Amino acid sequence: MRVAIVSGCAQGIGRCVAQALATRGYALALNDLRPPTETSAEAEAAGAPILELIGDISDESCVASFAEQVKAKWGRADVLVNNAGISCIVPAETTTGAQFRRVLEVNLLGAFHLAKSFAAMMLAQSSGSIINIASIAGLVGIADRVAYNASKHGLIGMTRTLAAEWGGRGVRCNAICPGWVKTEMDIADQAGGSYSDEDITDRVPMGRFASPKDIASTVAFLADPDQSGFINGQAIAVDGGWTADGTWQSLRLRHR
Repeated sequence: MRVAIVSGCAQGIGRCVAQALATRGYALALNDLRPPTETSAEAEAAGAPILELIGDISDESCVASFAEQVKAKWGRADVLVNNAGISCIVPAETTTGAQFRRVLEVNLLGAFHLAKSFAAMMLAQSSGSIINIASIAGLVGIADRVAYNASKHGLIGMTRTLAAEWGGRGVRCNAICPGWVKTEMDIADQAGGSYSDEDITDRVPMGRFASPKDIASTVAFLADPDQSGFINGQAIAVDGGWTADGTWQSLRLRHR
C-alpha cells in the first residue's frame, strides 16, 4: 500500500486531490485545521484507509506528531502534497508585519515542516514524491498580494533546493503553479470586490478558470513514479497559458 499525506484538504483543491489519490489506491493521511469530514467520507467510499491529522502545520511539534502517527499506522510515506495555504489581498504599503508573517508561516514554513518530517521516512526507504502547491503568483508578481507572492516564490525556491538535495536519495520534489482556480478561497477573495470572474477569464488564453480536477490530475501524475519518475525540481504551471501569454487584452479577446 502506498501512503499519501495531503494538507489543507477540507475543501477546494485539497479535497479534490484526496479523492483523486483515493481512487488510485492510496491510503490517505488528511490534514486540516478542522476535521475534513466530507473529504474523509468521499475517500473512504472510494476504498481508501484514512487517518485524520487535525492541527496547525505552522506548529513544528504538531507536524512532528503527524509524522509519528503516520509511521505508527503504516510505517511509510510515499507522497506528500503540501496544499494548505492562506491568501492576503492587501496593498503592500498597508500590509502589516503580522499579516506577512502569518502567510509565510502557513504557506512556506508549514510546507517546510511537513517536508522535513515526512522526508525522514521517504529518505529511509529511498523513494518518495513531495508535491508543493505553489501558484502563478510564485512565477510572476501580482499586485496587492505581497505576502502571498513572497510565500509562493519561496515555496518554489524550496522545491528546487529539496530536489537538488534529496533527488539523489530517491526523493523527488516538484511544484504545481495553478492559475486562478474556482474554489471556496476564490469566492471569499472575490467577495472583497477586487476582481471579477471576467477579469480572470479574459486574461487566460483558454478563457476559463482552472478547476480543482485540473490540479488534482497533475498531482496524481507527479505522485506516480512510473509516469513522472525523472521529473524533479520543476515548477509546472497549470494556468491555461496565463504565464506564457504576452498578448495585450484586445488582441487576446479577438482570438476567442
